[in-house]
Amino acid sequence: MSGKTVNSAIVLLIIGNALALISDVFIKFLEQGAPVFQYAFMRCVITLLVLLPFWRQIDTSQPFAGARLHFIRGHVHLVGIICMVYALVALPLATANAVFYVAPILVMVLSVSFFGERLTRLSLAAVISGFAGIMVILRPVDFSWAALGALGSAAALAINAVLVRKLPRQQSTVHKLFLNYLMIIPLCLALAIWEGAAWSNAVFISAVGSSLFILGYNVCVLLAYKYVDANQVTSAEYTGLIWAVIIGWIFFAEVPNFWFLAGSAMIVLPLLMIGLQQRRVRLRATNHELGDTRYHASP
Repeated sequence: MSGKTVNSAIVLLIIGNALALISDVFIKFLEQGAPVFQYAFMRCVITLLVLLPFWRQIDTSQPFAGARLHFIRGHVHLVGIICMVYALVALPLATANAVFYVAPILVMVLSVSFFGERLTRLSLAAVISGFAGIMVILRPVDFSWAALGALGSAAALAINAVLVRKLPRQQSTVHKLFLNYLMIIPLCLALAIWEGAAWSNAVFISAVGSSLFILGYNVCVLLAYKYVDANQVTSAEYTGLIWAVIIGWIFFAEVPNFWFLAGSAMIVLPLLMIGLQQRRVRLRATNHELGDTRYHASP
């Protein structure tokens, strides 16, 4: 599947989000109290080994360009991994993923703070509705360290998404990913040694499975967005929440309640409306350009 058409790109994103959820399942099968730092170290090493065959995509003339920013992003990513493990092990799969979807909303807020961007009325409504949706899903009475972990993971995703704009543009995705994981290996190793946990086959299997399936997600995303405008297909990303409900129900007997459904709608629907609005604006601009071209080309 090439992703060169809108329909094929949508299918790729649907498949990719299913693969991402399977990656989450490998983490969720870990027992509470599993060595989290050992898992983070294993995942970093495995990801680097998977990336090695693509070393030709690394710019060897300037391998450490933007090293300071890569260092920051890498360690923010490490915090996100640790928070994600705590959240997925303790929370229902669908609940954790619903909270992860607050990341795009946080990106809006951070873009205003760091880049001076302006929020439209719809974007502002999405921010308010999204945070309200998180409160509805988690509810103060159910708030826990796992819930804070899910929010921490979403915040890490948002910060890294915003910082991407500052990375050297000439660097390939493989180059960026390689530096991201390479920078955090020392701290991951130190934390794993400090944790002092014995080798765990369960953690190793979880790290291998989650790394491979999240790599499959990344490949699907790269193919989907390579030829098609993001605003035409990005709404397909939210099928991940549907996969979370289905997989959570099949593997963990998790049945979504009213609070989950209401809160998820408050998070996702405004984001979908923003995507549809951007698509309409682009279509109007395209139609105007075509009309203008035809007018000036006419005898």
